Amino acid sequence: MRISTTRFGRIDVETDDVLHFPSGMPGLEGCREWALLADATNDALGWLQSTNRSDIAIAVVSPRRFVPDYQIRIPRSELTPLRLSDIGQAQVLVVVSQGSRSLTLNLKAPIVINLEARTGRQVVASGDLPMQYELVPERPPLKKSA
Repeated sequence: MRISTTRFGRIDVETDDVLHFPSGMPGLEGCREWALLADATNDALGWLQSTNRSDIAIAVVSPRRFVPDYQIRIPRSELTPLRLSDIGQAQVLVVVSQGSRSLTLNLKAPIVINLEARTGRQVVASGDLPMQYELVPERPPLKKSA
């Protein structure tokens, strides 16, 4: 299928690769079909592109790439619509946003995707996780100059 996007232009997506979000996403309940795209210039970044709204693309990353000890607890009722027997079967992504000083990750409301069933859902994790985890750029070590 060919979709038009404002960010990426016209792109071809295999019908089998489309992810179905039965409830949409919070604030985007009408967007139920999404394509997960790789970013051409940053291998850590992906995009969830709505297939029916050309202007909606959400930046996402794997949280463990930036927060190695990231763990989530999700009520079983949140996972039931995804038909997951085990959270280990899922791909977990988090939304990237531009904060006032840097990029932030929403660790509190990850996006859980059942890759086998091609279904997804944004859930609210239990516990004390930040909605705006600030990504601090790594600074190169200083070298002694004199």
